Amino acid sequence: MLLSRDTISRVALELKLHSKKIVFTNGCFDVIHSGHIHYLTEAKKLGDVLIIGLNTDDSVRRLKGNNRPINNQHDRAIVLDALKPVDVVVLFDEETPLELIKIINPDVLVKGADYKIEEIVGADFVQQNGGNVVTIEYIKGKSSTAIINKMKS
Repeated sequence: MLLSRDTISRVALELKLHSKKIVFTNGCFDVIHSGHIHYLTEAKKLGDVLIIGLNTDDSVRRLKGNNRPINNQHDRAIVLDALKPVDVVVLFDEETPLELIKIINPDVLVKGADYKIEEIVGADFVQQNGGNVVTIEYIKGKSSTAIINKMKS
């Protein structure tokens, strides 16, 4: 389900009151591929509810350039929401998801293993609040950028 920032605050609180373990990750998820499915499936195994912070179109452009995203934020949110491991999608427009992480206060913060824990935005906040930070290995050769580059050649 796609939720607004205001709604996610209430939902996260309700989940915590019912002792549900919240897992949070974020990204652009521009062109969904098997690497994403693996990553999200593994992330979901870490808790009861998987919440995805999805970069808005403007924030994707700031991160990846004017030719991205390939798919707009509405379409990306619909695709993510349809995936079995994903419970909630919430958009964020900031450079990082830190404010969203503070609102949700997840039990587990997940990123790809190309990050060191100390480089993960929000890791210190999650750990200070008793949560865990976990990295998940990527499947080699699976990336949206690689797919987009292959389509161009």
